[in-house]
Amino acid sequence: MEFILKNKMSTFKPVDEQMDLLEKGAAEIIRVSDLRERLEESRKTGRPLRVKAGFDPTAPDLHLGHTVLMRKLRHFQQLGHTVIFLVGDFTSLIGDPTGRNVTRKPLTRAEIDKNAETYKEQVFRILDAQATEVRYNSEWLGKLGYEDTVRLTAHFTVSQMLERDDFSKRFQAEQPISLHELLYPVMQGYDSVCLECDVELGGTDQKFNLLCGRELQRQYGQKPQIVLMTPILEGLDGVQKMSKSLGNAIGINEPASEMYGKLMSISDELMWKYWVLLTDLKQSEIEAMRAEVAAGKLHPMETKKKLARTIAAGFHGEAVAASADENWARMFQQKGDSEDLEEVLISHATVAGTEANQIRLPKLLVAMGLAASGTEANRKIAEKAVRVDGDVVESLLIPAQLPARLTVRLGKRAKVAVIA
Repeated sequence: MEFILKNKMSTFKPVDEQMDLLEKGAAEIIRVSDLRERLEESRKTGRPLRVKAGFDPTAPDLHLGHTVLMRKLRHFQQLGHTVIFLVGDFTSLIGDPTGRNVTRKPLTRAEIDKNAETYKEQVFRILDAQATEVRYNSEWLGKLGYEDTVRLTAHFTVSQMLERDDFSKRFQAEQPISLHELLYPVMQGYDSVCLECDVELGGTDQKFNLLCGRELQRQYGQKPQIVLMTPILEGLDGVQKMSKSLGNAIGINEPASEMYGKLMSISDELMWKYWVLLTDLKQSEIEAMRAEVAAGKLHPMETKKKLARTIAAGFHGEAVAASADENWARMFQQKGDSEDLEEVLISHATVAGTEANQIRLPKLLVAMGLAASGTEANRKIAEKAVRVDGDVVESLLIPAQLPARLTVRLGKRAKVAVIA
């Protein structure tokens, strides 16, 4: 028996080693002592922790901001614990009210199912598919009858729900709060009960929902889960949360050259947060690299190039990332031309100017995906951040003999417009 116990303990690293990886990039853990205790128990019994993170398939494409939680799931997986990728196909019908000042528009079942399949394809670029437990919360939430739902909601009060920051602000501003929105944190908490979770991961904006899971587990006679929260990742602007709707996101399905170029455009300060949250490098290694930059032994540009190459390689492979690195250097450091700039076919009618053989540059930038809106395009042109065929352009209208082939650059991003 003693031999068997020792053999079980040997499958898990010492708790201090595990905590070194798990605490990396964590904004808050409730509670650290409980996590250490649960890890010690895991080593003694040989039972891996059950760790889940839920994702509502509300949009078909994921960006790097979504992968912060997935990477932390990966860390638990690398340490031998059971990782649960929970698809919130049922809670998507409600719509997570986190960070919203209006009620979300509910998705149809067909939209949810389609998005869920896309999520699964993308998440396994980070997680080991063979070692990941994929679950759908419709398995249990879809079976709740009216009586069961009433009993479940009886564990919480309306005043508790209104303590939630989102609801409190909307209530004070006399903005509507739909009754079904109050069910969302209850349903998310019930997920943890049904999955018997030891740990649940979420962003800091999910704290209320995550704590509901702890409360419900107590009510159902389970040990309350440890809550591990990760920071919200700022987008390319370094200010607002990464979001495709804000035009500051990096999609994980983007070509390596696009991903690499966007990463090179972030600030030197934001680079360090990306190192922590988007790579598997140890915290001690990141701090050592940062110290070298501060001491002038390592140039920030080289550090950022390494970051861009590391992240691009994770999604596209080492060879493709190396090619993106070489092309970027040729374009911006050696003043050469890229060998594989993305070509965008654009109808002249979409970007036509007031006269023949004219093009509206703001519309062209938006059509090429280099600017999120005409307002942003106008601002970038005024800032002299736009080049067409190598020349800075300040005019909103540019001449073009059709059919036209133009190399358009906004900042450090470039594409070729084929206009006909």
